[in-house]
Amino acid sequence: MVSREALVSHLNDLLEVETFKDYCPNGLQVEGRSEIQRLACAVTASLAVIEAAVAWGADALLVHHGYFWKGEAAPLVGLKQRRIRALLAVEMNLLAYHLPLDAHPELGNNARWGAAMGWRPSERFGEYRLGWLGWCEPAITPEALQHALQRVLGREPLWLPGDEHRRIEKVAWCSGGADGWFQAAVDAGADAFVTGEVSEPCYHLARESGVHFFAAGHHATERFGVQALGEHLQARFGLEWRFIDQPNPV
Repeated sequence: MVSREALVSHLNDLLEVETFKDYCPNGLQVEGRSEIQRLACAVTASLAVIEAAVAWGADALLVHHGYFWKGEAAPLVGLKQRRIRALLAVEMNLLAYHLPLDAHPELGNNARWGAAMGWRPSERFGEYRLGWLGWCEPAITPEALQHALQRVLGREPLWLPGDEHRRIEKVAWCSGGADGWFQAAVDAGADAFVTGEVSEPCYHLARESGVHFFAAGHHATERFGVQALGEHLQARFGLEWRFIDQPNPV
């Protein structure tokens, strides 16, 4: 068991939240009970996830996508009210870490995703160095990469072909909605860029640059960090933890 203050302090320091200017508050978003023994982890704090955490008896819910996003309406009404009421009714803490969890060099989404794929990292790029570059050893065909992504993530990725004869040796990746970073990956000399989501310009950039593009799912590519944190916190504080995976096709 660990106090809420000690847990939040440890996570804030570990993930260096003060170094990020994010789209949402990182750390404790909804205050609950003061002592934590059971920790539920999930990608997004949806109502279904909260209900599953309540049913398990969690003292805290740790997510990548929490609440209070920049530009959203502030009033606690409708869906937002129902979610927060469900947390407050059982005094469950909500902790959320967005960009800090993407960026962490060991426990982050990109670090753990790359390791699961067997890519050897070489450098990082983009804002907060969220994007990663590495090597496929040996070089593989884009069809082989598509199959490997499906095996690791459990879903078939969308592949936008570049040069049909181009094998993949240098790969760039960034979890979630980083399709806007495709040009940066091209400029970095990648043979393929892998992220979660896709936008219309990606098709044309793949065709014209010769670099393959893969959209492997926003949710699917961001399941790694919260699980790594759960394992870390179990070892550090002896907490019970459980990953709640609500399927999401996006």
